[in-house]
Amino acid sequence: MPSASRSASLARTTGPSHATGLRKPRQRRLATFAAVATAVALAVGIAAPAHAAGGHLPPLHPDLDFAGSTVAAHEGRDGAAPLAALAVTQTPGLDVASYQGNVNWSSVRANGARFAYVKATEGTTYTNPYFAQQYNGSYNAGLIRGAYHFALPDRSSGTAQANWFVDHGGGWSRDGKTLPPALDIEYNPYGATCYGLSQSAMVSWIRAFSNTVHTRTGRYPTIYTTTNWWTTCTGNNASFGTTNPLWVARYASTVGTLPAGWSYQTIWQHADSGTFPGDQNLFNGAFDRVQALANG
Repeated sequence: MPSASRSASLARTTGPSHATGLRKPRQRRLATFAAVATAVALAVGIAAPAHAAGGHLPPLHPDLDFAGSTVAAHEGRDGAAPLAALAVTQTPGLDVASYQGNVNWSSVRANGARFAYVKATEGTTYTNPYFAQQYNGSYNAGLIRGAYHFALPDRSSGTAQANWFVDHGGGWSRDGKTLPPALDIEYNPYGATCYGLSQSAMVSWIRAFSNTVHTRTGRYPTIYTTTNWWTTCTGNNASFGTTNPLWVARYASTVGTLPAGWSYQTIWQHADSGTFPGDQNLFNGAFDRVQALANG
């Protein structure tokens, strides 16, 4: 009997109230199954699909997303304050994305930059259209450079995004001029600060990304974040400090309190404009320390 005929027959023999009552246990079971599946997915670092949250995710604008694109709006900037003296020699650098377009790297080098991070990817669909010019151009100008990925933990798993990243520019080689791949994990430019993930689920997502990059490249990724975001969205998890270099953002005269697990920052993004195109960074050490990080 076709399904439409079965439904009609059930309604005639039992009445509308009985038919509705028979459907409720199945609906409850399906809802319970969906909730359990979502919880399991988050526990292993897989973001729940948009419909699990009861809606659709907004469209992406990846050309507007870059390391620090959300920081000033959430944490502000103190552009008038001069940088405080730091305990060790600092090496200046920058980070760029498609927003900067083609970069005059010889000028950047002449102005004192010695390293650069370049956005390569976002999510599992976007690649920076200027990546080759920025990544290869900085290398050819004599800078030590690396690639970074802008994370969208509510769109797909940490493993999937790490593979997309490594497959599209996020590699590493021991050539003395390539920094470890980097994960940019910051305020959600599309909605909820923590992308709808619990603190434990966020830690699992970052762990999956980090481990996949390590498996694929032999290096744990540098983690770009802010102390406020890290505290809010991971519960100030301290388990990454022994493996992952810290690239911290704070637009002030001092680097401030660091996320748990790190006793020092490797890189400090201290301003979102200045001498160089893009964001302004200081490597926490002399140039030979930048070389040491590049060599692994």
